[in-house]
Amino acid sequence: MTRLTGKRAIITGGAQGQGAAIARHFVREGATVVIADVADDAGKALADELGDAAFFSHLDVSDPQSWAEVVKDAETSLGGHVNVLVNNAGVLRFGEVDTMPLADFELLINVNLKGCFFGMQAVAPAMKAAEQGSIINCSSVEGLAGMASLTAYTATKFAIRGMSKAAAVELGAHNVRVNSVHPGMIDTPMTQAQGGDAAMEYGASKVPLRRVGHPEDVAPLYVFLGSDESSYINGAEIAIDGGV
Repeated sequence: MTRLTGKRAIITGGAQGQGAAIARHFVREGATVVIADVADDAGKALADELGDAAFFSHLDVSDPQSWAEVVKDAETSLGGHVNVLVNNAGVLRFGEVDTMPLADFELLINVNLKGCFFGMQAVAPAMKAAEQGSIINCSSVEGLAGMASLTAYTATKFAIRGMSKAAAVELGAHNVRVNSVHPGMIDTPMTQAQGGDAAMEYGASKVPLRRVGHPEDVAPLYVFLGSDESSYINGAEIAIDGGV
């Protein structure tokens, strides 16, 4: 398949779960990818599985210097500037607004929000110079509505939604598109860690389609937004949540 031929992508949080599914779909559609993650062993194993079209780089998304190094390495590995960025890395923590530890709140801000901002900042100059690029920021249904015990997480996901719109206005004149994706409950290691199968069953009961999503449900949307098929979609917020 060739929907992403010529696309050179960085996928953050790409070692497992939703990020790994996106990486597999990108390679299947002809892209070359850098799988960027703090999970070195899983990331390297996935890159090995995907062959010559995939590379692994250690990335702490909360560190601008780490971003600079990964983007530089990606340009070498991929043979040109990065023209697709998937800001998928994120963490989930539950906590009541009056009792959530400050450390958990700051972790969510550092990874979810700053990580997304630093990623856009790292790839924008080369994308602007090339007059071509697609940035896909992973928000959440919690970036569209609130949920009890997720005040801090929701704050980061609303912020990603807003940043994406503002960046879309800034970068659109350079033919660089920025869109946000808003998954519902997706069965990944991150969500499983917050309650396991019981949480999945409860989540499914709240979805009009009566099931939770899987990474393979979400990845094709990222392929579309990374491809030229979506060349007139900019500043959009796309829910992929089973109708929630």
